[in-house]
Amino acid sequence: MPAVTPRSVLLAAAVIVVGAAQILAAESAEFLAGAATSNITPPLGVPIVGGFESPLATGIHDELRARCLVLDDGMTRLGIVVCDNLGIVRECCDEAKRLASAATKIPADRILISATHTHSGPSARYSSRMTPDAELTDYQRFLAQRIADGLARAVNNLEPARIGWGVGREPEQVFNRRWHMKPGPDLRNPFDGVDQVRMNPPGGSPNLLEPAGPTDPEVGFLSIQSRDGRPIALLANYSLHYVGGVKGPVISADYFAMFADEIQRLLGADRLDPPFVGVMSNGTSGDINNIDFLCPRPRQPPYERMRQVARAVAAEVYRVHQTVAFHNSAPLGMTEREMSLAVRKPSAELLERAKQLVAGSRKPDHPRDVAYAQRAIELASAPDEVTIVLQALRIGDVGIATSPFETFCETGLGIKQRSPWRPTFTIELANGSYGYLPTPEQHRLGGYETWLGTNNVEVNASRKLTDALLEMLDSLKTP
Repeated sequence: MPAVTPRSVLLAAAVIVVGAAQILAAESAEFLAGAATSNITPPLGVPIVGGFESPLATGIHDELRARCLVLDDGMTRLGIVVCDNLGIVRECCDEAKRLASAATKIPADRILISATHTHSGPSARYSSRMTPDAELTDYQRFLAQRIADGLARAVNNLEPARIGWGVGREPEQVFNRRWHMKPGPDLRNPFDGVDQVRMNPPGGSPNLLEPAGPTDPEVGFLSIQSRDGRPIALLANYSLHYVGGVKGPVISADYFAMFADEIQRLLGADRLDPPFVGVMSNGTSGDINNIDFLCPRPRQPPYERMRQVARAVAAEVYRVHQTVAFHNSAPLGMTEREMSLAVRKPSAELLERAKQLVAGSRKPDHPRDVAYAQRAIELASAPDEVTIVLQALRIGDVGIATSPFETFCETGLGIKQRSPWRPTFTIELANGSYGYLPTPEQHRLGGYETWLGTNNVEVNASRKLTDALLEMLDSLKTP
């Protein structure tokens, strides 16, 4: 055991004094908040992505937005941006942070940028899933600039504020979409194999056995008001994939934007100056959707199901909001870490099969054989590793983790249970978009989300991500 010297004692005392001084400074400083949105709607004629086909947009049901929130506790200033997009590559997020940091002086590693995963918008991803393009597309450059503009406007709107938080529960809108099924053709995959589970099975099928995983019904939220109680912003988080049900190839922000409109109505926050900003971020919803597979889904008019989900979730947030205690100050903390993960590669046998399918010398046995053969070939030539960005935030008593994947619900539940913060939630598709992130246990079951080319990184990636995020959340505790 090393000797304790007077110098080491003095240094330790100095650290304690400095830490105490920082706490006192944060408590005595004025808590500030500002919010703004930027329109990120593309022109008509762009491909709408999310399915295996990408039809060209012929209309716009509702505008897409980058919804921006800036918080400042006197010691730390941070920005949170949630964009109506399927997924945004890291390089586009990095460019947006560079532009925003230059305009606002918020450090780039204090800015979180995420996507909602609407399936009714343009692509901000690469043409190849894991190989970066040589340069950003026109839309990606536009998106980066608009994100930076939104953060700058949120900074311009900073004012003395108070903040509260809460957690509701809305279990009726979330269903695990992966099902164990009786043996049969429904379980075939595009790699000449058979899975144990199927994504989105036929509703009411007699072959259904049980869901392959849990759901997370929690709706966590932060509510920010001016000192006199005027709503500034509300950031919510719900682990539900997009809902869908649009009318043709039409641009829409899905239920995420409808939630923002509904919570604005419930809070009486319409036409304020500055405008109120409602935000719904996507939680860990890689295996969750809004379909009850135990019974056939009834036909509904376009957009109606989105509205039902938005209204139900907003109503629950509003109910809990009535009990929220607001604070004139809240300590802020944010930490960022890079992590390298191995990129999955096809075996030599699988690669040869893929080449034959693409060349037409082998007859497809599955409707997605050729599509996944192309993905396998892409991954074969992709880099061996990918470096992702992880972030953890502390806002008052709230912990926020991030993931750049479509993350399985089990991972989010595990982070919530083990986090030192109550409540905690995870914002997925943050600071990148690398495909699905099943757990190792779900990998063994197979299914769409585990297929090579849908999932692109090593099988144990979810465990590595969870351990890192928990360490980061723990590091934000006041010494």
